[in-house]
Amino acid sequence: MNSRQRRGVLLLLVSALCALAAFAGVLAYVRNVESKVGEETTAYELKSDVPAYKRLDASQFERVTMPKRWIPRTAVTDLGDIRGKIAVNPLRKGSLLQSDMLAERPELAAGEQEIAIMIDAETGVAGKINPGNKVNIYATFEGERGGGKGGGNTPSQSRVIVADAKVIDVGELSPLSDDGERDEQTRQREREGVPITFALGTEDAQRVAYAESFAEHVRLALVAPGDDEGVPEGDRTYTLGGDE
Repeated sequence: MNSRQRRGVLLLLVSALCALAAFAGVLAYVRNVESKVGEETTAYELKSDVPAYKRLDASQFERVTMPKRWIPRTAVTDLGDIRGKIAVNPLRKGSLLQSDMLAERPELAAGEQEIAIMIDAETGVAGKINPGNKVNIYATFEGERGGGKGGGNTPSQSRVIVADAKVIDVGELSPLSDDGERDEQTRQREREGVPITFALGTEDAQRVAYAESFAEHVRLALVAPGDDEGVPEGDRTYTLGGDE
C-alpha cells in the first residue's frame, strides 16, 4: 500500500468516526428531549364552536396527541366521558376539551317522562331558557261565540297549564310550519321555533300535548332559581273581563 492509499484509508476511518460521533450526539439529544417531554397521550380539541347548554357528541371533536406532562389534569382523554353531557359555557374552536367544561344533562326522575314541543323562538324562548331551568307553561285559547250556557259567548282566556316544568333539552332553531294553505306573504315571514323537551308526569304531559294541538299559542315563562312558591290557583286562568 503506497502513501496515497494509506491517506485514503485514514480519511475513510476519520469520516466514519465523525459520522458515529454525530449519530451519538443526535441520539443523546433525542433522549434528552424525550426525558424532558415524557410519554405522550391522547386529548381532544373542538372542531367548531359549540354554544352553551348544547348536547355534546363525538363528531364535534378531533383527536390530538400531546406530551402527558403538558396536558391539564382536567383534560378529557376518553370521549366516552362526554356521553349525556352538555356544554357549561360556549366552547371555542381549537379549545382543548376539559371536564370542567361539561355538565350532566338533566335526568328524568321516577314517574317522569320526556315530552318535546315546538315553541315560538321569538315569543317563547328568546335564548334565555336552558336545560336545568324551570318554566311555567302558558297557553292561550280563543273564545267561542254561542258556545256557553244558554247560547252565550265563551271568552278568550290564558291558562297556566303546567307550573315549574323542568327543561331537560333545548333544540336547534327550525321553521315553524302552519297547517292549511299559506299565501306567499305568509311564507316570507315564516316564524322560527325551538323544540323544548320537558320532564313531566303523565297528567302534565297530557296538558302540554293538548295545548300544543288546540291552543292558539304556547309560551314559556322562566321561573327564578330558588322560587318554590308556584302559581296560586286563583292566578292560573286569566280573561280580559276579569280586569273589568
